[in-house]
Amino acid sequence: MKSFFRYLAVASFVCISSSLFSQDFSALEYRTIGPSRGGRVTTVTGTPVLPGTFYLGASGAGVWKTDDYGTSWNNISDGFFDTPSIGAIEVAVNDPNIVYVGTGSDGLRSNIISGKGVYKSIDAGQTWDHIGLAKAGQIGAVEIDPTNSNVVWVAAIGDAFKANEERGIYKTIDGGVSWEKMLHISNTTGFADLELLPGNPNVVYAAAWKAQRTPWTIISGGENKEGGIYKSVNGGKDWIKLETGLPKGLIGKIDLAVSAVDSSILYAVIEAPGDEGGVYKSVDQGKTFVQTSNNKGLVNRPFYYINIELDPTNPDIVYSNANPLLKSIDGGKNWAMMSVPHGDNHDIWLNPNNPDLLIQCNDGGANVSHNGGKTWSSQFNQPTAEIYQVAVDDQYPYWIYGAQQDNTTIAIPSSAPSGTSAQGTQVMIEVGGCETGPSIPKPGNHNIIYNNCKGRFSVYNKITGVGREYSIGASNIYGHNPKDLKYRFQRVAPVHISPHDPDVVYMGSQFVHKTRNDGVIWETISPDLTDFEADKQVISGNPITRDITGEEYYSTIYSIRESKIKKDLIWTGSNDGVVSLTQDGGQTWTNVTPKKMSKGGRVESIEPSQFNPAKAYISVDRHLLGDATPYFYKTEDYGKTWELLTSGIPADHTAKVLREDPKTAGLLYAGTEYGMFVSFNDGQQWEAFQQNLPVTPITDIIINRGDLILSTMGRGFWVLDNITSLRNPDVATLSDSPVLFQPDNTIRYRTPRRDKGFPNYPTTGVLIDYYLPKDGKNNVQLEILDANKQSIATIISDSTKVKSTTEEVEDMSLSMSFSYFDTKLETKKGLNRFQWNMLQKGAWSDKESRSYKNGPMVPPGTYTAKLTVGKKTFEQPFEILVDPRLVEEGIDKTIIAEHLAFENKVLDLLTEARKFQSNLEAEIKKSTGDKKQSLESVLKTIKNEEGAYPQQMLVPQIAYLSYIVGGADKIPGNEEVERLKDLKQQFNAVKEQAKLN
Repeated sequence: MKSFFRYLAVASFVCISSSLFSQDFSALEYRTIGPSRGGRVTTVTGTPVLPGTFYLGASGAGVWKTDDYGTSWNNISDGFFDTPSIGAIEVAVNDPNIVYVGTGSDGLRSNIISGKGVYKSIDAGQTWDHIGLAKAGQIGAVEIDPTNSNVVWVAAIGDAFKANEERGIYKTIDGGVSWEKMLHISNTTGFADLELLPGNPNVVYAAAWKAQRTPWTIISGGENKEGGIYKSVNGGKDWIKLETGLPKGLIGKIDLAVSAVDSSILYAVIEAPGDEGGVYKSVDQGKTFVQTSNNKGLVNRPFYYINIELDPTNPDIVYSNANPLLKSIDGGKNWAMMSVPHGDNHDIWLNPNNPDLLIQCNDGGANVSHNGGKTWSSQFNQPTAEIYQVAVDDQYPYWIYGAQQDNTTIAIPSSAPSGTSAQGTQVMIEVGGCETGPSIPKPGNHNIIYNNCKGRFSVYNKITGVGREYSIGASNIYGHNPKDLKYRFQRVAPVHISPHDPDVVYMGSQFVHKTRNDGVIWETISPDLTDFEADKQVISGNPITRDITGEEYYSTIYSIRESKIKKDLIWTGSNDGVVSLTQDGGQTWTNVTPKKMSKGGRVESIEPSQFNPAKAYISVDRHLLGDATPYFYKTEDYGKTWELLTSGIPADHTAKVLREDPKTAGLLYAGTEYGMFVSFNDGQQWEAFQQNLPVTPITDIIINRGDLILSTMGRGFWVLDNITSLRNPDVATLSDSPVLFQPDNTIRYRTPRRDKGFPNYPTTGVLIDYYLPKDGKNNVQLEILDANKQSIATIISDSTKVKSTTEEVEDMSLSMSFSYFDTKLETKKGLNRFQWNMLQKGAWSDKESRSYKNGPMVPPGTYTAKLTVGKKTFEQPFEILVDPRLVEEGIDKTIIAEHLAFENKVLDLLTEARKFQSNLEAEIKKSTGDKKQSLESVLKTIKNEEGAYPQQMLVPQIAYLSYIVGGADKIPGNEEVERLKDLKQQFNAVKEQAKLN
């Protein structure tokens, strides 16, 4: 990806009326750079009709499909689904083209994404229709009647964060045109699972579950009347509760499995207190149950796991997905651990015709096995990582850092890290810390990384691979009641480096801590900056299972930012809704929480203005309190008053992050639960800025060297190259006249040839944005001029003009100008983007598509883009800059210019030699006798013979010299200089021998 220096003046955007039409930004596309390592997958399935076809449903990445046994995966829900959170996928037994998906994953983590109903495909996932139950919340199961694919059942857990009446069991008999609620217990109890009896789909089992998330605890289970197993024998008209042999007291999450070969056998894995939790088995269709095992691994962290499946050919072979994956071969009595590529297991599906062919999923992705789980397919082909934050370093090209949920911290290059990088190969390194982050490279020394791992601070050295932990308090805080902790840290506790001194690092517990020596000595520079309500300081997990991993610690600092323009001006935000400010480096603090803001929200991000020290922006997330409303606020008086900035953002797009453009005041970028937005008038009005981004939470945003970089909770990192045009006031007022935006200054990187594989590393080029008020109808031309206003290249949008421009080039043999047709020079109405590859005229070729193409990269310097639309022309200057890595190497503009002059001499000779060969071949066709033989003997000296490994003759030798000269910016080697002289002499001798006119 290109990096850029900026020499643009800072300009304020005037306030723009909200009545202005929204611009179409589709020409500005984001690109994904990975990582290509799988993230959390909550459900999987397959179809026996197509044994190589499987589906996965991720917690934040939508639905993906493989047709090659997991060798490759492709997303099939993008553009159709309103949420990326998937709870269940089911394929019709009688028609593999019919697929139903219930959204909203059933593992109720604190960062769970809400479901938005059920989707249906009748073409195996090529297209989808939303078919209802939009308010059903998280969906635990979808079951299709095997005798009629229009009859479908859904188990709705409900809203994860508040009571709602939509919890229950639903049924459609018309393929989703209408739904009927078949079973409902209360607005706090939903259903985690349901099963249809094989051979008689009118017999239905359903598992009730009382569940809710709050910021400080997870409620999983309740009194016996609030949960348990229900059964209907008449298609859901009537229900009875199954009780004999099952727990009588508290009961939590339950998952069910019915044998496909013996319908009398029913298994249930049940969350219950003490030894009552475990696996239960019925051999009489649920009339009675017997507990077969209370193995703790079966009910480990039940709200998040609990999934039981049977071998479709043998009811004694049972699988339990939890942590770890367990297998029983004696009907659930004894269990052995199975090895899988990743821990935290969620689902498994076995092919009924061949149970050794199966797919299983976990927090590292989905994996297919052909041999019953002995070996598995790769998880490094699913770019579904959940990333908490994003940071960048100061390398060229810059690298991007973050922490992947349930995996490691990672750093990946924004572009091919070198000109010889292998395309299609993911470059990724681990940089210390752990899954939660943040992971922040030190300015001025990208080899030093500051990390947080679930509240523990460490400093990682990329050179040695050593991480040194200097945790505040030096205490393991897992499993505690937060009220008893000296320091309360969130799992994603903030780490912030002072913009004024890279040796100063801040970290947040309930206090702000500061170190000047990489954590060896910490000082606390604030009082408790949280609300710290006593009733929220509880041991998380009730009424049955404790769950205290740190993400439930309430009343902690969640964000810290020091002003870039005023030292010691520090803002903080807590996860219980308190905003604080110090203007003297922590000596005094003021609570500046917006007075009209509802209590308890999580202050996800703080953005001090880079133009006005009194100004700051915050984003507040209250969705864990049952309020999905986005809350973005702005203050211009150090927090005395705040203004809500949400006009244009949908009501359920929970606020995640807001960042201010560092070059243009009033230009803001906002990330929400379901995508991106931009404002050109300081937040008064927002416009969708989603383009080709998938629907997924935007967890963090950073602007670096003119690029917009995002982290997401399910689709890894994304980059929008070059946002310079957005900084131009004209972009918000485009109307009746064409506009050519000033291209950004572009670093002259040498990058490898682009590959269609992953990750999406672009080739180097100048991005040129232009606006057309109407379709150009092939009436657009782009010309690149050098500092002397001499034409370097002309790109045309009308292919019919190619012939005339080619003839023009023929007559300009020594000119560096050439013209060519490029379909990527768009002529559509609206904003367009063209990437000029920075290549000047190359050598002539007898193949028209290659002639004069792929010449040398132009030298650093000042250039002009000239756009012609009809009879109107527009010009904008820009610079091409030397790669900073070359500067360090001693390669400057003078050397590049000398090298280019030499390379052009080689290309001129190659052009002349190729044309000579073409003319010689034409003359041979016309000749006869001795003349023909004479000319053929000349041709043999310059053209290779057919066949393998021919001797390289004169023209290929010139081409080879061109190849080795053009591979790098360098001082021409003496051998190359002498070789050019030699080749010229040989060529002159050949011309003399041929005596062509």
